[in-house]
Amino acid sequence: MANIRVSGFSLAKEDQLTGDDVFLHKRLQNAAFAVVCDGVGSAEAGDEAAKRVSSFLYNSLKNRPASWSMEKTIKHFIKNINSILYHESIDSYERAELVTTLALVVIEGERLYAANVGDSRIYLCRNKKLHKLSKDHVSDEKEMSHILTSAIGLSDECEIYYFENIIKKEDTVLLCSDGLYNTLSESEILSLIKTGASNLVKFASKKANDDLSDDTTAVVMQINEIDYTCRLKSLKLPIPENLKSDMIIDGYRLQKPLAQNRRTWLCSKKGVSYVIKFAPYQALENERILDLFVKEAWNAKRLKAGFFPKAVIPKNRTVRYYIMERIKGDELKIYLKNRLLSIDEGVNLAKFLLHTEQFLLKYDLVHADIKPHNIIRAQRKGKTYFKCVDFGSITEIFSTISRAGTPSYLAPERFKSQSIDEASEIFSIGVTLYESLTNRLPYGDIEPFQTPIFKSPKSPSTLNPKIPPWLESIILRAICIDKDERYKNYSQMLYDLENPKSVRPFYDKSASIIEREPVKVYKTAFVISFLINIYLLILILK
Repeated sequence: MANIRVSGFSLAKEDQLTGDDVFLHKRLQNAAFAVVCDGVGSAEAGDEAAKRVSSFLYNSLKNRPASWSMEKTIKHFIKNINSILYHESIDSYERAELVTTLALVVIEGERLYAANVGDSRIYLCRNKKLHKLSKDHVSDEKEMSHILTSAIGLSDECEIYYFENIIKKEDTVLLCSDGLYNTLSESEILSLIKTGASNLVKFASKKANDDLSDDTTAVVMQINEIDYTCRLKSLKLPIPENLKSDMIIDGYRLQKPLAQNRRTWLCSKKGVSYVIKFAPYQALENERILDLFVKEAWNAKRLKAGFFPKAVIPKNRTVRYYIMERIKGDELKIYLKNRLLSIDEGVNLAKFLLHTEQFLLKYDLVHADIKPHNIIRAQRKGKTYFKCVDFGSITEIFSTISRAGTPSYLAPERFKSQSIDEASEIFSIGVTLYESLTNRLPYGDIEPFQTPIFKSPKSPSTLNPKIPPWLESIILRAICIDKDERYKNYSQMLYDLENPKSVRPFYDKSASIIEREPVKVYKTAFVISFLINIYLLILILK
C-alpha cells in the first residue's frame, strides 16, 4: 500500500546458507499483511512449517469470508493450520516436528490487527518509544525461558495471543524472530527501526562479528499516512433505496435527479444549491461496490483544487452520501450537440485536462475516464472555463483495471489489459479534443465488451477547416494507435500546446506517402515528369 512502506530481511545463523526463519509481506485488497515465522530448530521440519504457515495465512486472509470479522478470521485460520501441521506430524513422525512460532500483523485503515504464537515478537515504535505488544509463550522459570509453551504445530491446541490497536501516522511496527531481540537491546532497535529491516538485521550480524548464534529476521512496517477510506467504510450508515423529489435528508431537499440511476441529485439547503451523490443501493450487499463508492467519496473530499467541484463528507450524516458544489454550466457532451468549441476553447480544454492529470499524478492517480460527459463548460465574467465532475473513475496510475473507462475513449492498449499510464490518459484527452472540435469520434462509437480494430482516423481539419496544422499534429499524435509514437507524458503535450511554432508535423505511419508528405510527393513527381519530358525532347530532336 502506498501509505505503508514495508521492508523485510533475514540472515541465517553462523556460516549456514539457509535458515529456518521465514518472512512474508504482501498487500491484501485494502490492507497490508506481514508475518514472521521462526521454524523451531530442534524440530525436523521447522523450516517447512514456517513456509507453510506464512503462505497459508496469507492466502486465507486474502480470501476470507466477507461477513467474518478480522479477529474471527485470524484466530480461525491460525487454529486451522495448527491442527493441520500437528496431525501431519503425528502421521509422519509420530511426534510434533512441523513446529514454528508466528508473529502476524494486518493493518487496515487506522487499525492494527495482530496475533502471535511462541516467542516471535511484535513491537510498535511511537513518539521515539518502543512498545512490546506481543506476548512470549515461554516457560516462567528463568532457567527454562528458552522453552516454548506454545507454538504452531506443537500440540493439538495452541495458545493464540490476539490484540488490536489504533495506529497513527509515523508509527513503525516491527515483527521479528528471537534472533534479533536476543542480539540487540531495545535501545539499539529503537535507534535503527526507522532505517528498515535490512539495517536492523545487518547491525545485529555486525554486533555478533558476522557469526549470529540464531537465524535473525525482521519485517518493518512504516506508516506514512492513515488510510481513511477504511474509517469511512466502517461507519454503519444506511443507504436509501428509493429517492424522490422533495425528500429531505439531513436538511438537504432533493429537487431533481441528475443521472438516470437516480443516485445523483440537485438539492438545496438554506437557499443554496448543491449536488448530492448517494451510494448505490447494491452497496449494502456488495462489498466491492461499497469500496468503490467510499474511495470515490474520499477522493472527492481530499482532491482540493480548482479542477474539480468542491466536495465535503458531512460529519453527522444519517445515510451514506457526499455533497458537491453545484457548477452552473453545460455538460460538454450536451453543448457539442449544438455547436463546436472554438479553436481557443479547444486548446484551453486540452491544457485544462493535462493540468488536471498532472495534479492527480501528485497523488499517484489518474482520472481513467476523460470524456465530454464528465466535463462541465461554464463561464465566468464572459470567459469560458472547465471542470471535471466525475470522481468515481479516479484510480491509481499503473493499475490494470481491465477497460475501466468508456470504450470510445480508451487507448488501444487498454483493450489488451495493459496498465493505465500517462500515454493512455493522453489518448483519452486527444479523443475528447478531436470530438470537441469536430463533433466526431476519431475511431467511431465502440460498444462495451467490443474488441475494436483501430484504423487511421480522418484528419480533423477535413471535418473542421479552422483547425490549424500545428494543432492537428498535436491531436493526431495524442490519438496515435501506436503507443510508441504518442506523447509519453503530459508535459510533452503541454509544451507543444504552449509553443505552436515548435510543433513538428505528425503523420500516422500507416498513412500513405501522399497523405504524410503531399508537397514532397508532388515536387518529386514534378521533377520526374520534367526529366521525362526533357528525355523525350532529346529523342525527338535526334
